[in-house]
This record gives sequence, structure tokens and C-alpha cells, in this order.
Amino acid sequence: MNREPDWSLWRSFAAVIENGSLSGAARALRSSQPTIGRHVELLEDQLGVQLFERSLSGLKPNETALKLYGPISRAKGELAEASMMAEGAQDDTGGTVRITASTMISNYVLPEILYAIRLLYPRIALEIVPTDAAGNILMREADIAVRMFRPTQLELVTKHLGDIPVVPVAHQRYLARRGRPTRIEDLWQHDLLGFDRSDAIILHAQKLGFPLTRDNFVLRSDDQPHLWEAIRAGLGIGFGQANLARQTPGLEVLPIDLAIPPLPIWLTTHRELFTSHSIRAIYDALAERLSAYIQG
Repeated sequence: MNREPDWSLWRSFAAVIENGSLSGAARALRSSQPTIGRHVELLEDQLGVQLFERSLSGLKPNETALKLYGPISRAKGELAEASMMAEGAQDDTGGTVRITASTMISNYVLPEILYAIRLLYPRIALEIVPTDAAGNILMREADIAVRMFRPTQLELVTKHLGDIPVVPVAHQRYLARRGRPTRIEDLWQHDLLGFDRSDAIILHAQKLGFPLTRDNFVLRSDDQPHLWEAIRAGLGIGFGQANLARQTPGLEVLPIDLAIPPLPIWLTTHRELFTSHSIRAIYDALAERLSAYIQG
């Protein structure tokens, strides 16, 4: 009679499928490749079925493995939620709260806000994850997330704090050298700073009837804080949050309406974590201060 596999074997199995290789699974689980390989072999032995096709390029899950992955993936989510429920049941007067936000919000908006929050709650440690990728609160990658889109999972508590206008901006040093554009037509004749691989700005310009291309950008980067620093250095005209531009010495918002959709700001946490005293305190403090920033 086959033994019932230990959860560690199932976790390694799921990691191989999710990461596409033994090495990727080992990195994700902070384990070693030989350990993950042994787990896969032991799982196959205990189940009495083959789950992966072996080749020089690595392991490829077969049809049986893909069928099994569905319930295992759901079980991972349930276990993560159980851990969060246990944490949420604690009467926290201290602890640690992990916050994720975009690189721009993390670097240029949160520091002042967190200074005030630390004065209010000095016993609560804060972990900040600046990223433009959408981390998964349900899988415990963060306790609180500042999102630029509305989360849809029913398990989440979310609050729309407002919308931030996105506008063309430039430093006074650049404008003194090249002049101030007052029309959309003038804008495309200036030194523009934009994305490298992303075509978001180009597509929006084309909707306005202007055949913008990558060649119109004299400096290109997909790292938004770097673009912001380039704007502050006077390298050209870029695009950013109107609120942040008005708070940054030397920057000017150009009076040109480009009809850029505003950035919606949503504050999100897991409904079970919302019962944690420390997370609730930080969530409410962030909501109050981010709302004040959005309102300008």
C-alpha cells in the first residue's frame, strides 16, 4: 500500500511546475536542486505514477501531473490563508507589517508618510517592497498593497483612495534652455523622456493623432524612478504624477492637456489580516495619509 505523501513533497512538485525547472523550484523554495529532485522522485514512488518526462532540457509535467497540480495549488492557497487567519487572531501591539507599492510611490511618496506612521507606532516594524509587479496578498507576499488597479478577489479588503492626474512635466533648467511648449504640437519637437520596451506612451500619442515612435525619446528606460531623476536633472520633458511634480523643487507641470488617464490608488489587505491590530493600524494610517497626498 502506498504511503500518503508528505506535504513537503507536494510543495516541491508544485514549485517545479510553477517555475519550469528543478533549479527554479529550488530558488523559489530556498532549497537545493538535489533536494527538489529527490522530493519529485519520492512523490512518484509513493503515488506509483510517473509525473514528469525527463530530458536534457529538464522535467516536463505530463498529463497526470497537470491534473494533480490544480487541487495542490488550491491547497497551497488554503494553507496560506490558514496561516494568515492565525496571525490575524493575534492581539498585536508590535510585530512587523509588510507593504508593497509601485517603485514611484515607494521611493517618492511613502518615505514622508512612513516617518509620521513610525512616530505613531514605533513598536511596529515595517518591510517595504518597491515593485511594479502585482504581488499576491493571498499567498502572503505582502500584508498591505498600494495598487494602481482595483483588486477583484473576494478575500481582500480594498479601499479606493482617489485618482492621481498624470501630466507632462519638466525642470526649470530644461525649460530655460529649450522654452516652454504650450500646445500638443509643440511637445513632440522637444526632448522627450519615455519608456524603453513599454509602448504605453506611444500608443496614447497615436490615439491623439500623433505618430510618436521610440525615436522621439532621447532617453529611454522602463525604470520609472530613473526617468523621474532624469526629469529632475533637466534632461527633457517626461510624464509623472501631478501631485509629486508640484511637491518637487524646480519642476513645473506643463499646461498641456494630453487626456492621460489618471492613476487610481487602491489600498488592499486580506480580510483575515485586517483583524490584526498592527496591520489595521498601519492600513488606516496609510489610508489617511495617502488620501491627503492624492488630494494635493
